[in-house]
Amino acid sequence: MDLGGRPTATSTDFPLRTAAISSPVRWIPTLLTFLLILASVRSWGALRSGLVNLAHQSLYQADTSIANFEYEFGLGLPGVSYEAGGISPVFTPQVRTWSAEISQWAVEFELDPNLIALVMQIESCGHPKVHSPVGAMGLFQVMPFHFKEGEDPLNPQTNAVRGLSYLARSLDLSNGRVDLALAGYNGGHGVIDREPNTWAPETRRYVQWGMGILEDIFKGERKSAKLDAWLAAGGANLCRRASAELEG
Repeated sequence: MDLGGRPTATSTDFPLRTAAISSPVRWIPTLLTFLLILASVRSWGALRSGLVNLAHQSLYQADTSIANFEYEFGLGLPGVSYEAGGISPVFTPQVRTWSAEISQWAVEFELDPNLIALVMQIESCGHPKVHSPVGAMGLFQVMPFHFKEGEDPLNPQTNAVRGLSYLARSLDLSNGRVDLALAGYNGGHGVIDREPNTWAPETRRYVQWGMGILEDIFKGERKSAKLDAWLAAGGANLCRRASAELEG
């Protein structure tokens, strides 16, 4: 899947010769006017696409080779050394506790295990019972209205089904753009088609953290400077709570 901008229509293969031969001469000015209008519309589309892509790149200040890399759905990124479960060693021990489940969910939802681990890292640090102030719950911090009647939101498998279904849909809606999928997971699918400068500050930070950690994974790092920064910014407290729950 292409993580860059959508391809723009730049083809100029129009049947000009056929039109000139088969059409009366008096139609030529009208045809030329139509072609000029069409070219203008296409040029604007290409320009707008370029501006949106530039805005996305400046948003999270990631290297373009990372922002636009082709994210293969499989057992991780090429050239990276993985531990049990197929996830990068950059993730905290609390998240790596779930390696076996992450591998299972990766197959079930056709998602890269590192993307699943990334969302779990930022959302809960592996804490299966954590609640947010706005009501999100569990490993993937799923809002109550996503669950069916009678489901236990704090059951890890149930939480994963609802959260990862939403993440997979985000990827579909974003045509495989991981940065947009992360924005859609945090801010709702409606933000995917909006320009980044209209996203909520929380969503912009979410994408910055996520893409930064993926960049370190993509480079083959065994420790992530971006993840360390996330821990220092408050994630460490969440991980301490996760440890107490997992060890209790």
